[in-house]
Amino acid sequence: MSAQNNQYALILGASGGLGAALLAQFLADPSISRVVAVSSQSQPEQPAMPEGASSKLVWITCSYHEVSMAQVVDQLTPYQGQFSRVCICHGLLHSDTLWPEKRLEDINADALHEVFQSNTVVPTLWLKLLFKVLKGSTPCVVATLSARVGSITDNRMGGWHAYRASKAALNMLLKNMAIEYARRAKNVKLMAFHPGTTDTGLSKPFQASVPSGKLFTPTFVASQLSTIMSDAQQDGVLCYVDWNGQVIDW
Repeated sequence: MSAQNNQYALILGASGGLGAALLAQFLADPSISRVVAVSSQSQPEQPAMPEGASSKLVWITCSYHEVSMAQVVDQLTPYQGQFSRVCICHGLLHSDTLWPEKRLEDINADALHEVFQSNTVVPTLWLKLLFKVLKGSTPCVVATLSARVGSITDNRMGGWHAYRASKAALNMLLKNMAIEYARRAKNVKLMAFHPGTTDTGLSKPFQASVPSGKLFTPTFVASQLSTIMSDAQQDGVLCYVDWNGQVIDW
């Protein structure tokens, strides 16, 4: 994607580990003149930022229910057609009330609903609602956090039923939306992104089994994603790539 003046960035889920790192990445990028952060949490006190970066930031709170999400998009109307980068950073693997399933007996309907809501429904609703804001002449890349375990081809271990299935479903919905965006908003490129095992709360309980050198800092992953988005081609085709830009089998 070629460099543009007055590029705007949008981060959805900006309070998470990777979302916060992307926020810092874009605030420090001189080619980006406005960064809009959306989070269920209030804006935290910002650490030291590059000179002038704080004036670039717009923070919006959202409950991630469709009505609240639609209200956020209404607030983005003044920026219509100006976003060049959008990162959808939602994801749920575990919580105080659910844990990745290891066997069939662990499958629970309430947990399935909760995981699908976060990993599949919310990102899909964002892409539905944002269409009118992203459509325009500015080349725009939208990266949505997927996961390698959402690959049906790559699944050799099973388990983690809700998480795997929610990411596989997300990939299919992204594919559908990429086809429609390619017809109706040719300036938008959709991307399903696997960040690798990143040192955030999502991976914290499982980090002991991560091979040496394969646990990445959020700052590293944010930098990798920023580069991948900058190099993306506006071809109207959904890509499914990892942190190193390598294509993942569906």
